[in-house]
Amino acid sequence: MLVLDRRQTAAALRPDAVLDAVGRALVAVAREEVSAPPRIAALTPTGLLGAMPGWVPGLGAAAKLVTVTADPGHPGRGFHRGLVALFDEHDGRALALVDGEPLTEVRTAAVATRGALALAVRPGLGRVAVIGTGAQARAQLALLAAVLPGARVTVAGRDPERARAAAALFPGARVAPGIEDAVRAADVVFCCTGATAPVVRREWLAPGTHVSSVGGSQGPELDAATVRDALLFAEWPGAAASPPPAGAHELQDLAPGRPLTLLGSVLDGTRPGRDGDTDALTVFKSTGHAALDVAAVRVAYEVAVEQGWGVRVDL
Repeated sequence: MLVLDRRQTAAALRPDAVLDAVGRALVAVAREEVSAPPRIAALTPTGLLGAMPGWVPGLGAAAKLVTVTADPGHPGRGFHRGLVALFDEHDGRALALVDGEPLTEVRTAAVATRGALALAVRPGLGRVAVIGTGAQARAQLALLAAVLPGARVTVAGRDPERARAAAALFPGARVAPGIEDAVRAADVVFCCTGATAPVVRREWLAPGTHVSSVGGSQGPELDAATVRDALLFAEWPGAAASPPPAGAHELQDLAPGRPLTLLGSVLDGTRPGRDGDTDALTVFKSTGHAALDVAAVRVAYEVAVEQGWGVRVDL
């Protein structure tokens, strides 16, 4: 089995390859080709330990163990740490063990970007606001810099110094004086926070705005009015049908018959996205899905083998 440390894992997660792989995984989810039970979690006094196994045809089987804990020194912030193991889908051999933290950050940024590229009105995304200054926001900025360097990016968060540090990851990005200012000026909003209460309000969103929301493990990032007015998209039906931590806080108790479109169905052309309505508000709510971990760890494994990275152990 190949073992990659944090630095090697991060280096092996090539943004363009992960973007392609998560797209493939999303389509497989929408076609019901994957096997991935809902995420389970053991709750602790400071957070949770979650388990996410999955299999995607052609990519393999993988399992992630992840801890989500609060940062006692910084209220409202937290940590996501873990491990991801990849297994051969044919004979069950353990192929790789990698650091789950950079893998989760990069695959989450990739799926949020996939959602934006599929649903945004403007080619190249136009004016982009990244809300948040933590690890996930930084991963989002780094991925955008790698795959969409021409976007016009604004960063906003509670701490101006941290916002400036995050903005440095995207050359030319500006720092907004506040979240409302950034959202009101955006065509696309990436919401990447550890929020326990909404940080984006409906009245700030202009017609035709797309929102990719990936945070809010402990509560909603988006207010109820935004969810009420938007066309809704997710990775899997359980984003609405399952309670947190498997499902999304924002998608609980949707009205009966309220459409929730799977992003993979948009990517493969089975379902429309905004269907030509340039004024529609669209929201992609990501909860994470084991198929995305399978996709990302497969990329990391193949790149590491190609480059000769990592340590081989007999397990």
